[in-house]
Parts: sequence; C-alpha cells; structure tokens
Amino acid sequence: MNEAPLPATHREVHLVGRPEGPLTTGHFRLVEAPLPVPAPGQVLLRNRLMSVTAVMRTLMEGDGDLPMPGYTPGAVLSGPAVGEVITAPPGSLTPGDLVEHGAGWREYAVVGADGLQPLDLDVLPDPAAHLSQGFVAWLGVVRGAEVRPGDTVLVTGGAGGVGSMAGQFARLRGAAKVIGSTSTREEAEVLTGRLGYDAAVVRSAGPLDAQLRSVAPDGLDAVVDVVGGDQVRAALAHARQGARIALVGSLASQLTGTATTGIDTATLLNRGITVRGVPGFAHLDALPQWAEEFGRGLREGSLTVPHTLLRGIARAPRALCDLLDGRHVGAVLIEL
Repeated sequence: MNEAPLPATHREVHLVGRPEGPLTTGHFRLVEAPLPVPAPGQVLLRNRLMSVTAVMRTLMEGDGDLPMPGYTPGAVLSGPAVGEVITAPPGSLTPGDLVEHGAGWREYAVVGADGLQPLDLDVLPDPAAHLSQGFVAWLGVVRGAEVRPGDTVLVTGGAGGVGSMAGQFARLRGAAKVIGSTSTREEAEVLTGRLGYDAAVVRSAGPLDAQLRSVAPDGLDAVVDVVGGDQVRAALAHARQGARIALVGSLASQLTGTATTGIDTATLLNRGITVRGVPGFAHLDALPQWAEEFGRGLREGSLTVPHTLLRGIARAPRALCDLLDGRHVGAVLIEL
C-alpha cells in the first residue's frame, strides 16, 4: 500500500484533436489536473500500469463500429490499466489491493466499485499478463482458426501484442509450423530467435505471395489475422482446402482509414475456406478456460508475455505512436 500523503494534483493525457493522418505526439497534451475525489460508491486508485494498443488510434476518430465509446477532443483518454486501491467504500475493497479497470492515461482515477476486477495473481502470476492481449490471441487460435495438431499456421502482425502470443498458443495446440508476418527483417529475427516462430515473411522484402510459397509450399491450414489488407489476401491465396481464417484485428484499416481486403469469394467457396470474425466481447464465456490455460503456461514456462515496458505517463503518447509505426515488440506497457 502507498502510505505517502496524497498529492493535490496528478497528470493525465488529453486528446488535442482528431488525427487526420499519421498520429504524432502533437495530438496529445499532458495536463496537470486536480486529484479526483471519489463520490459515494467510488474507489480512488493510483494507477500502476497501463497499456497502449492499436485500437486507440481508431477510438480517436470518434464513435465507430466498436464496443466502446470513442475519445473526445479536449478530454482525458482511457484504456486498460492496473491500479492500486487508495480508498474504497466499506465492505468492497481493501487499500493496497490491485485491480484491473479501464481508466488509464492518468496517474489517479476514480471508478465505481462494480467496475473493477481484482487481480488474481494465483491464476495469472504476472501483472503484465492481465494487460496483455493474450485473450484475443487465444480466441483467434482456439475458436477462430481452430488450430489443430500438424497444422501450418500463419499469424499476421506476429511481433505485436496479439501476434507475439498467438504464435505461442498455436504451438501449444500442436501446430507443426508457425509462420509470422512482420514489417522489418529485424522483427523477423525476433520472431524466429525469441518468440518461437519457425519462419517469417517480411512486407519490405518483396511480394508476400512468393515468400509464403517459399516457407509454406504445401499451403496454410490456419491463419490468425491481425492486420487485414494485402496480408490476408496473400494468406487466402495460399490457403489449403478447408482452411480456417480468424480475423482478430484490422491494423491496416486502422492506420489508413480504409478497408482494403478485397476477399475473393470464389476462392472461399471452391476451397471450402472458413473466415470468422472473433470479437473478444462476444466470447466472454471463454475467459475462465483462457485464464486457466494461460496461467498454467506462465507457471510452467511454456508461455511468456512479450512486452515493452516504459516508465512514466509522459512517455505514453510517444509509445502509442511508435507502436503504430511497428517499433515495439509485444504488448506496450507504461509503468506509472
């Protein structure tokens, strides 16, 4: 528990205006604001850890086809965070408890007691795991692509927060070969050297079709797609009869503002390919199974949570910009 006197102010990050091109740190403002005061039924939290994710770029555009509200210019941003309870209503939480919530991008937050999820470190022993995108990765592998023993699997965006875990889950499901796509040769070396991928294809190294033909000459059985665009088109061209393709992200359209996949429906029909969108909010019933498998893997050492850890809320805007530019591997977390 933090027993130091509470400050009169804290820092939070506001959105200056809606971006109309590449995201820059100029779209953010670090603001010193009065320390929030909890109303009856609310909990005062000192944020300890927060994550930045690619979907935040989409939220900056305003209300879209997402299960959460868009950001408002001039107001503080929000996002997943782990906070330490400072004060709480009687009978709810104890000061010093760690909880997961959605009021990141600020050093202190007030949240209703019913909007908090206590961290169970017996189930997931690493606090970083609670802010990872492991659930999305697991859903893509297990429920979306239905990875089976002996499969050849492609994970697009293999170095990101989802992809760095999806490759591991595919291996645990018995995949014979796991291939990751990425943007640079340096990231490709990370995929094969640190993250357990058998091979990598690199967007900057030439046509993806030719690269996939080289590393997967017999085709793909399963695809976990985080990116969309030309990468999922190339995957479809090399999908085998009965292949399963899980769509768990849309990074290409998030960065460009346009959807450019252009799926050939004749290919889907003739090869009996299944394409399935797998939104996390529609599969909350899987959380207990995921947590059990994820926690067991972390304790046994068969799973890791690849992440970049940066310190200080002032680094959060640059961290998101760099994430969108492909400069980080794994989840991107900010220690506050």
